[in-house]
Amino acid sequence: MSGHSKWATIKHKKGAADAKRGKVFTRLIKEITIAAKVGGGDPDGNPRLRTAILAAKAENMPADNIKRAVQRGTGEIEGLAYEEIQFEGYGPGGAAIIVAVTTDNRNRAVSEVRHAFSKNGGNLGETGSVGYMFSKKGVISIAKDAATEDKLMELVLESGADDLNDEGEHWEILTGPKEFDSVLEAIKTAKITTQSAEVTMVPSTYTKLEGSQAAAMLRILETLEDLDDTQAVYSNFDMDEKEMAALVG
Repeated sequence: MSGHSKWATIKHKKGAADAKRGKVFTRLIKEITIAAKVGGGDPDGNPRLRTAILAAKAENMPADNIKRAVQRGTGEIEGLAYEEIQFEGYGPGGAAIIVAVTTDNRNRAVSEVRHAFSKNGGNLGETGSVGYMFSKKGVISIAKDAATEDKLMELVLESGADDLNDEGEHWEILTGPKEFDSVLEAIKTAKITTQSAEVTMVPSTYTKLEGSQAAAMLRILETLEDLDDTQAVYSNFDMDEKEMAALVG
């Protein structure tokens, strides 16, 4: 694995189920609101907001929903006061986990995340306990039949992306957070369709899990992912493709 974690791959395969639960819209609305609150309501001068709006449009969110989320963030209309919290800890086998939360109730969020860790064989750690193992990166996935390696490498070099990786079923372009928007725009201009595109946390090292530990790791990640306040879950666990296919089904 070079870019996305195995958990990201699993989530991608289970994406349809997540969409049905309506959680995608909720997360995007929270991210737009927070981005507007922190950096202002103008996407042109607020890269985080611009990225959040692009993600919302990619999920076919109505323009009115996006507008209201921005206005709640800037204070133009009333809304819940959200707070961002990052939890760090360990899952089965010592694999690192980061949980990004956006909540209107800090005590509830802390309680739910702690319970999810303890109930599933994990340990909630101190701030900074595993964060140093991850770096923020833009990750863009492209199907193998959507573009040639030569064409993508040309785009990578011209647009300021960091790297191009062969991930088996797809190509993966890595960028710095600041370059993400411009690289994504260059790909769209070249009329190349992306499978997914996001700014995420990419681990620098991986922890290989097998058997019951791998299954337990998936349970804790799914439990954390399903919490109402969770925005994103990152992990550095790795497992064999065959075993992953058997567990995901």
